[in-house]
Formats: sequence, structure tokens, C-alpha cells
Amino acid sequence: MAMQETAHAARVTSFLRFTIALQTLTIFLQAVSAGLLLTSSYGETLHSVGARVMYGASMLYVLAAVLAWKPGGGSPRSIWHASGFLALASVQVVLGIAHVPSVHLPLGVLMFALSVLALARR
Repeated sequence: MAMQETAHAARVTSFLRFTIALQTLTIFLQAVSAGLLLTSSYGETLHSVGARVMYGASMLYVLAAVLAWKPGGGSPRSIWHASGFLALASVQVVLGIAHVPSVHLPLGVLMFALSVLALARR
């Protein structure tokens, strides 16, 4: 029984790590698409689609954090971190729609840095 619980906890932790890596990758791709936004005709579409994917990755991170905490017996701290990222992603989307690049761009850099740190911590 303990072996099954350990295997389950390892899977949940791997899923959590995967979701953080996915979030980090999508935020990085948003920086790339922001550059394309300035230089190509398809950049706006790519950045808009990427924003939705990044937001979905942030929601998946929250789900993975809850799964790691409740059934896996992990720390609830991951839920706070994931929820914070989702809140930052929400602010980022609003700022992007409102065309406020003076805050949108630095916030994106901050989100990428925090996501890399979260990934390194896992």
C-alpha cells in the first residue's frame, strides 16, 4: 500500500513539474511572439493565441498544485504560487487587451523569471 502511495505521489509531483515547465515555455514563447508582433503581419494572431495557451497553462498549474496537495499530501504552498501566477496571468491579459505595454512587457519578464525560479525549485 505504501509503495502505491509513493508511486502516486511521484506521478503527481512529476505532473506538477511538467505544468510549471509548460507554463515557463508558454511565457517564453509569448516573448518570441511579442517580437513577431512588432515585425510581421501574423505576429498579432500568434501572440493572441499564445496568450490563451499561456493562460490555460497557468490554470493547469493550479490544478496540478491542488492535486499535489490534497491527495498527494504535498504542501499547500504550491497552490498559493500557482494561484499567484494565475492572478498575474489575468492582469497580463487585461493589460494586453488594454494596450498598456509599459506595464505589460515588464510584467511578462517578471512572470518568466518567477516561472523559471518555480521550475528550478521543483
